[in-house]
Amino acid sequence: MASLLQSPTLLSQSSRSSYHHPTSSVTCFHPRYIHTTTQTRNLQSLISQRRNGRPKRNLIRRSAISEVSVLDPPPPPFGYQESKSELIASLKLKLLSVVSGLNRGLAASEDDLQKADDAAKEIEAVGGPVDLSIDLDKLQGRWKLIYSSAFSSRTLGGSRPGPPTGRLLPITLGQVFQRIDILSKDFDNIVELELGAPWPFPPIEVTATLAHKFELIGSSKIKIVFEKTTVKTTGNLSQLPPLEVPRIPDSLRPPSNTGSGEFEVTYLDADTRITRGDRSELRVFVLS
Repeated sequence: MASLLQSPTLLSQSSRSSYHHPTSSVTCFHPRYIHTTTQTRNLQSLISQRRNGRPKRNLIRRSAISEVSVLDPPPPPFGYQESKSELIASLKLKLLSVVSGLNRGLAASEDDLQKADDAAKEIEAVGGPVDLSIDLDKLQGRWKLIYSSAFSSRTLGGSRPGPPTGRLLPITLGQVFQRIDILSKDFDNIVELELGAPWPFPPIEVTATLAHKFELIGSSKIKIVFEKTTVKTTGNLSQLPPLEVPRIPDSLRPPSNTGSGEFEVTYLDADTRITRGDRSELRVFVLS
């Protein structure tokens, strides 16, 4: 063995032999092999330490900005809320596309009614139950009606008695609003109408305000009680004073028109409201 180490030629040959033939009795002389063997031993030593329960190195890195451990559990996730908001926004857009072009429901067919109802149910399912005892402030404001399933009956009263609509009649329905004041409990239905006039006079534009009071009867249901109707001319005749329409005495009022009604708010957010009435009427409003 000593003679082998003393001979440079033999040493060189042994190094090459040990590199190409791992089973050789002469090992660990080639520089590459020495380096690889050292890494292997270090890895084996680290594995042995962990198996023997020795203290481990702390591999947890910390953020330089927040000082929060990178491997720590994340804070309460906002991702679900974002996903839910995005889903509702998509469903609202779908509902608006379904009811667009239906003239607030006056031009709706049976197929249109079903599609609108299905689209509204999708939003209601994702949004969950409405609790007006907590979110009553969201009712505040002036809401624009963009769809009513009852208008498909072709009457201004929807599912209730009212004047019919049509091209040959002198009444044209304009915009419809609901003005709600949660402090005074005022609940006004505001209807814009255009009344035909004999030629050559232009049509008469009026705004009818049906004033109600409202109260909560449950977490999401509202009861409204009719008080009065006020008609105000607009356009060229806007200078005329408003006219209060006399209320029909209760004894002469038809049984179907009790002066009160109930509906449930099935979806409500900062700019959209969906309600379902006591006569199976679906209404969709946007804040104006």
